[in-house]
Amino acid sequence: MGKTIIYIGIAIVVIGVILYYFPNTFKWFGKLPGDFRMEGENSKFYFPLTSMILISILLNVLLRVFKQLS
Repeated sequence: MGKTIIYIGIAIVVIGVILYYFPNTFKWFGKLPGDFRMEGENSKFYFPLTSMILISILLNVLLRVFKQLS
């Protein structure tokens, strides 16, 4: 359990450094085909379906890799 928490912390730090020093790196994220955006006169609705699926797949792969390493 301790190793997993350390790996998650390292991943969060790496993502934070990337977002801080390269803010335009993930500008495409959230604008993928399949991310639903509806704007009315007085309301906005945003549902990032494709982005959520992509995050789910990425986290699943990372967790399986970390599980194999420990």
